[in-house]
Amino acid sequence: MRAQTPRQRWTLALAAAVLTLCAVGAWMRWKPVAAPPPEPSDARVTRQIRTLAGPGAELRYAEPGQRRAVCGYIGRTHEGPPVSFVSIPNRILFSDDPLPKEFRELRLRYCPGFMQGPSNPVAMR
Repeated sequence: MRAQTPRQRWTLALAAAVLTLCAVGAWMRWKPVAAPPPEPSDARVTRQIRTLAGPGAELRYAEPGQRRAVCGYIGRTHEGPPVSFVSIPNRILFSDDPLPKEFRELRLRYCPGFMQGPSNPVAMR
């Protein structure tokens, strides 16, 4: 066997370095990327209301529902009647939408106690 020349050693070292860099680059390319944190529910509801009900709408009451849902009331105008809503991360429905059955199902699924009176009302004497 012949002894390696300095040039051959440098070539082997560079080849090893290139292969190492390629392996690190491939690992970084295909490793799972952390998902961004979910939008806070109060910011999401405000954004959805502003987008769908208009900039003049105001949030009057909100309560957390199941999972990441939020239920509450808005006013489309300052003195207007309250309109109930159910907000989930990718959608918001209002009680006066043309889909009353879908709103009712969403409300029952995510906010079962919302918009219901007490179960045993006390009789006034």
